[in-house]
Amino acid sequence: MSGVWGWFGGGAAAQKRKDSPKNAILGLRSQLDMLQKRERHLQSQIDAEDATARKHVSTNKNLAKAALQRKKGLERSMDQTLGQIGTLEQQINAIESANINRETLAAMEKAAQAMKQIHGKLTPQNVDQTMQILQEQNDISEDIANAMLNMNPNNTIDEGELEDEMERLMQEELDQKMLETGTVPVSDEVQRMPAVANGPLKGKAVAVEEDDEEAELRKLQAEMAIS
Repeated sequence: MSGVWGWFGGGAAAQKRKDSPKNAILGLRSQLDMLQKRERHLQSQIDAEDATARKHVSTNKNLAKAALQRKKGLERSMDQTLGQIGTLEQQINAIESANINRETLAAMEKAAQAMKQIHGKLTPQNVDQTMQILQEQNDISEDIANAMLNMNPNNTIDEGELEDEMERLMQEELDQKMLETGTVPVSDEVQRMPAVANGPLKGKAVAVEEDDEEAELRKLQAEMAIS
């Protein structure tokens, strides 16, 4: 029970400390307002005594002198009041600045506590260690995927089958060119053809060359006949 009362008491004391600058400023401003009213009242009295002295300075010197004496007393009170006003204004400014500094520092302390709570045990060393662990796990995952891929028998590639497929594609391309042009294209592909293509393909090439020679011979005979 005492703890509960202590808690309430502590909260009230903290609130009182928090409100202390505000209450001080309110008190100073109230006093300042009173002094400013006094300043205005004294100024009106000074003006009145000055007017009286001016009015009787030629006709009644004693009355004019008495008015000037009262004016001097009022001016001393005015100087004292103006000094008090200046002091109060300085105090108000000082308290306001101090209170702003305190509130700013309190806000910064709260921000520091929030940052500390957010970071917790987070340090550059912990970050580096975590990133290293992640990289290791990624490497392990990649190794596992590669191992599972190599276990699949369908992924085994026969180099001999690849060579046969390449030769078949080259032969098809060569046959297509022969059908389109009617001649055997002289290219690196023909020079690199393996022995299996030197059978019927070679015979076709010789036949085409003989046809070309006969055509050239007939063309020559025709030119000679014309001449």
